[in-house]
Amino acid sequence: MGNEDDKVDVGGLSDLGLLRAYADVLEELRERDIVRSNNNPVADVAERLFCSMYGWEQMPRSNRGFDAQDADGTRYEVKARRITTHNASRQLGALRGLDERPFDYLAGVIFNRNFRVVCAALVPIEYVMANSAYVGRTNSWKFILRDEVYDGEGVRRADRMLTHPDWK
Repeated sequence: MGNEDDKVDVGGLSDLGLLRAYADVLEELRERDIVRSNNNPVADVAERLFCSMYGWEQMPRSNRGFDAQDADGTRYEVKARRITTHNASRQLGALRGLDERPFDYLAGVIFNRNFRVVCAALVPIEYVMANSAYVGRTNSWKFILRDEVYDGEGVRRADRMLTHPDWK
């Protein structure tokens, strides 16, 4: 048996065969409740991992402004990025309505190409607002989960995600 970080050999598949395999993988991930949609699975995987690790209640997909809530009512917006050899950007997904303060903490995670956690943090909205840039074209704010974010006031590392038992 190979190393779990070994690349799966899909080179022998036709273009259509590769797309069908992708569709089958997404469907299996849905059946296992790892993802909730047929979109890019990075966001769904991040939400599931944070909720599992911290015991948060995952909000319905249509919920506006935040993805999860803890027992005390603290609201979390979960954002993730999967870095690859083709794109090493650590910019998280678009934040909408940031000026309305729709969440209390940004739960951010960076995955490597094999979905291993590189870094993760819980970032207070005050820090996010002070360190995000507005993008008029998309009417959203962009936030980059750089290493220096960990030194920000109120930021908490979520490094135990690296070894969380639900993430095997």
